[in-house]
Amino acid sequence: MPEPLTVSPYQPLEAEILERVPEARNMFTLRLRFTDPDVQARYSFQPGQFNMLYLYGVGEVPISVVSDPSDETVVDHTIRALGRVTRALGRLNAGDRIGVRGPYGRGWPMREAEQRDVVIITGGLGCAPVVSVINYVLRRRERFGRLNIVQGVKHSNDFIWKDRYDRWRQVPNTRVLLAADEGAALWPWHVGHVTEVFDKLEYDRRRVIVMMCGPEGMMRAGVHLLREQGVSDEDIWVSMERNMHCAVGHCGHCQFGPRFVCRDGPVFRYSEIEWLFGEKGF
Repeated sequence: MPEPLTVSPYQPLEAEILERVPEARNMFTLRLRFTDPDVQARYSFQPGQFNMLYLYGVGEVPISVVSDPSDETVVDHTIRALGRVTRALGRLNAGDRIGVRGPYGRGWPMREAEQRDVVIITGGLGCAPVVSVINYVLRRRERFGRLNIVQGVKHSNDFIWKDRYDRWRQVPNTRVLLAADEGAALWPWHVGHVTEVFDKLEYDRRRVIVMMCGPEGMMRAGVHLLREQGVSDEDIWVSMERNMHCAVGHCGHCQFGPRFVCRDGPVFRYSEIEWLFGEKGF
């Protein structure tokens, strides 16, 4: 195995866009490869970590890596075009080049999850931080127990990976639960809040690990229900979203109490941040 990549945390490395994959309205995936083959061979990350994507003359933005860590040929990022930088990235195509800094932050506890039931919960369109977890588990299915994938959105038309949900349902010992606050005609899954499908989860509370991301209100409600089902705070992990600028804990924009989301997160064990979680101003 190549030695890990060591570069300055402030230095973007050049990457070429191999493919731009439309996912949904205002959402797309950029499939990248570093232009230096040695960098590509030595680049590594953990599910849940993020990169800073830099576009010359426009700026840079933190984006979760969604590909599997074992894939040594490409690095995928799914992006929602909302701001100046992400909209500019959305206008790029195969052959264009951008800068990449990273990976940064703490990822999901994948080693701790082995031999345990796994519950993955996402709300809204902010599901990118857990896509790499799903890819990771499915490629190593024998290492994990039951897998529950739970996704909730405001409207059923907001689901962006319908084909993937169908494929995931075919995997043994895997359960996919979908919910939409508003369902379109012929919508076959639950209509209502995503927390309303928690009674359909299949796991052993003594050997489960929960990974959750999305709006903090949804995550707070989710934690409350999981506690009622007997899940320990030590077994619940959440991915926090804050305004990250530097990615190295210097600028202070993502300060979360005594911690920085970019450096100490974005993934936190719930028991570490319970006293801050949901508090106004944090």
